Amino acid sequence: MQRHKLAELGLETKEFFVLAEVEASPYPAEIATALLLPKASVTVYVRNLVAKGFIRREIDEADLRRHRLVLTTEGTKARDRARAALAAEYDRRLARVTPQDRTELQRILQELLSPA
Repeated sequence: MQRHKLAELGLETKEFFVLAEVEASPYPAEIATALLLPKASVTVYVRNLVAKGFIRREIDEADLRRHRLVLTTEGTKARDRARAALAAEYDRRLARVTPQDRTELQRILQELLSPA
């Protein structure tokens, strides 16, 4: 996806990936593990996303020492718009591939995702 599309949404590329991961991994350490990013980098991205109003920190009721991350309404909108832009760019590029090659690509990707 072109960076300017993300920039229009107020996101840097890695911030988008962090934002997209928040619901599945609501703790910064989990996000770092899921995205294979250094924890210090995730801390910076989270700080930026909080400042932009896309996520907020909440005290974890199960462990008052921890903060969990929650998408705000604006964060959900930005994430969804970014995903739509990514999908549109993917579709645009995939249109250059023949239907036969798309079928083969799908088969290869499914093989990669299947258990060893």
